[in-house]
Amino acid sequence: MGFFVFKTAQEISQHPRSHNARRERSLLRDWLLPVEGTVVLSIVLAFAWQKAVRAWPRVMVRAILWSSFGVTLAVGALLMCFSMLATVGLGVAMVVFSIGTGLYACWVTRRMGFTARVFERAVEPVEKFRGLNGPAYLMVAAGFAWISVWCVAVIGAVNFRFPGLTIFGLVVSLAWTAEVMRNVANLTASRVIALYYLRGMQSSVKFSFQRALSYNLGSACLGSLFVPTIEALRILARGLNLLEGEDEFMFSCAHCCLHVMNGIFSFGNSWAFVHIAAYGRGFVQASRSTWGQFEALPGMAALVDSDITSSVCFLTGVTSGALCVALAGSWAFATHRHYTATVSLLAFYVGYLMTRIGMALPQACVGCYYVCYAENPTSRLFDGTIPDRLNKMQEDRDPLVPTPRFPHQHGGGA
Repeated sequence: MGFFVFKTAQEISQHPRSHNARRERSLLRDWLLPVEGTVVLSIVLAFAWQKAVRAWPRVMVRAILWSSFGVTLAVGALLMCFSMLATVGLGVAMVVFSIGTGLYACWVTRRMGFTARVFERAVEPVEKFRGLNGPAYLMVAAGFAWISVWCVAVIGAVNFRFPGLTIFGLVVSLAWTAEVMRNVANLTASRVIALYYLRGMQSSVKFSFQRALSYNLGSACLGSLFVPTIEALRILARGLNLLEGEDEFMFSCAHCCLHVMNGIFSFGNSWAFVHIAAYGRGFVQASRSTWGQFEALPGMAALVDSDITSSVCFLTGVTSGALCVALAGSWAFATHRHYTATVSLLAFYVGYLMTRIGMALPQACVGCYYVCYAENPTSRLFDGTIPDRLNKMQEDRDPLVPTPRFPHQHGGGA
């Protein structure tokens, strides 16, 4: 990053009339401002989504799923109206994605009520800890500064050897860095909330944040690199496994791939961040311990596997990214239309990443709610939300066979 920023500054200052310097000045002038506007909009949207989910979870789960469908469809149509080959291609991709989102929203309709209750119960402890959202604010501010520097570095990479490969590396680097920022906020909130559930402690937010930036930073970096990859491959394997057909060989291969990814998932998953934060374990050890607890409690592994809270948080990022495309794409089309597709793609990417950082708090709360329940299901801090769901899942699986009821507390926090 520093090298490419230096190259940009060097080219502009030492050779101001060269072709490369003129090109870099044009890029700085024509597409840096729309991208910065996009970052500001994404920050506003990120904390608006977070506040809305915490305040009205029962309404927002359904609203997020369907607004993602509507917004991506509308923005896709807008991009196609620009009538340029690149923007039409992006618009078609967004329309196809919106159709998939709409089908997904129809498919998970029966889970929306439970998801809303989980959000409602999971975010309740946040009010007990003043400043718990502070690390997310700091990480978003750091993200704004980093993206600004990153944009200058990309301009320097345009005139470097192998620009396509270099820019691809910078894009991957930005995603990894943003994911680390999100997981630092995640680890801070997870430590505070998990120790409240498990020990009844009032932990210091400042100390938890310092710990996330020091002792737990290696696990945050490792998890940020591997968790998105593992979970994406696992989703792909599960999707292929659903495509039953007459080709027995292909079906066997898909089934084998699913078993392999399920095995890998137990060594690297997003639930690990709770034990990383609470107990200071390494990423792999924490992944195994959390998933082992889920498997030890009957039905719990299937319940967290069918959880859609992570999908809801993902779709807030997609919706914010689409809204950022509407802003930046229209801006670029009105001023320098030959940059419209590039600015639109970057706006979506940046809007998605910044929103995910802002949504770290509710996602951390949900993770703690599930993991801490699996560790101590008789705690008075948990009501009947999870036990009732486990019982319902068991009855739906085999309604003719009597099954043991999962106990839950009626006193205290119930």
